[in-house]
Amino acid sequence: MTKWVFSHRLVGDKLADIMVNLYLYGDLAGYGDKVATYGFASLQVYLKERSVIRDLLAHLGIPTKKRGVTFINAKLSAMPGLQPDLDYILKNNDRVAFFDLKSMWPFQYRHGAMMIDEMAQALSAEKNKGLHHTYDKQS
Repeated sequence: MTKWVFSHRLVGDKLADIMVNLYLYGDLAGYGDKVATYGFASLQVYLKERSVIRDLLAHLGIPTKKRGVTFINAKLSAMPGLQPDLDYILKNNDRVAFFDLKSMWPFQYRHGAMMIDEMAQALSAEKNKGLHHTYDKQS
């Protein structure tokens, strides 16, 4: 059974400018619905215009390091150890999905995946172009 949670339409003392459809998976589901079951929560979050992913995370109280693979409008935007989407400007009716760190996406599927420009640039700058199976920094 899916739980639907709705945030207030006020941001501070002003009406929100945009609404984001948010999907939280695994351990992150509890940030959207304190009684979430089955590791999933779906909610609508109301934010100020020009809010970014960093603002959305702060609004929910989710530390960015707790999220794993992230999608914005079905495009890969972040993965553990590589989060170039923090300053991505959200638009009204965007769909954002945050997966917890236990929800891994096999590295083979990333090759050729649709992704936001910031993610494509970050992967391109990586020495191995993101084609690895672990995200821990090696000393």
